Amino acid sequence: MKKVELKIIFEEYDSVDELKEKDRQLLETATEAYEKAYAPYSQYNVGAALLLNNGEMISGNNQENVAYPSGLCAERVALFYAFSKYPDAVIDTIAVAAKADNFIITEPVAPCGSCRQVMSEYETKQKSPMRIILKAEQGKILIFDKVEDILPLIFHAEELKK
Repeated sequence: MKKVELKIIFEEYDSVDELKEKDRQLLETATEAYEKAYAPYSQYNVGAALLLNNGEMISGNNQENVAYPSGLCAERVALFYAFSKYPDAVIDTIAVAAKADNFIITEPVAPCGSCRQVMSEYETKQKSPMRIILKAEQGKILIFDKVEDILPLIFHAEELKK
């Protein structure tokens, strides 16, 4: 037996002012999206924004339901909408931002496991990585180069074909 260490590399920013203009715009779109979230149960609003290779920006927000599994996360709302409208588009970047009604979120909010797996599927479909920007109401901003950086040991479709 041996222990193996996984490492990831990401960029960390103290302020949106340090970001490139496109990344600032994308985070602003994600922030606007969380303001429209339907989160009466968790009171935890999440917004996601996608920048597509055709220049389109698509946003989504979390949509809750009293039967919790019936709701949907902001990331998947945005992803599913983007590929239903632009099936051949490539996602350059996804930004995720969040705020809570009852406290201030100070750590960047990462996509849940289901969203990460969907992001991985679309990365495989488009045959190119998508950048990921994560931001909370306050605190640092993190940028990752690809989904595998936030989902190590991805389950790939190729595994089903063996």
